[in-house]
Amino acid sequence: MNIPTRFRDVLRRQYDERLMVAPWHNCLRAYPLPQWEELEMTLRAEGKTQPQMIKLLRFLVGGVVDCPLDKQGRVLLPPGLRAGCEVDKDVVVSGMITYFEIWDKAVWERENRPAEEDFQAFEQIMIQSGLM
Repeated sequence: MNIPTRFRDVLRRQYDERLMVAPWHNCLRAYPLPQWEELEMTLRAEGKTQPQMIKLLRFLVGGVVDCPLDKQGRVLLPPGLRAGCEVDKDVVVSGMITYFEIWDKAVWERENRPAEEDFQAFEQIMIQSGLM
């Protein structure tokens, strides 16, 4: 899969070219290695105090795959990782600040089309956060 230029540029400028790709619900989450390591440390620390975190740790850490970028800015996503999230040919890559998500286009369109009530909740969140 080709990583979009805007994500590739950030990876090359701020990190190295290694991505840790983990399954997550209906998509894949791709983390730069330092962000993944930080997440892993937080999960380990929380896992000691919350028994449910162990299940989450098994899922995320057990399912993560090291996917380095090649010279053309592509990553090889293993078939098992793609199949678990229905990621096929047409994908959407969505930036999420410290990681990005890789979605099958049809799943993205089905899952991420906000309804009117979503926008009301979004507005409330932004007001409470002091962003509006």
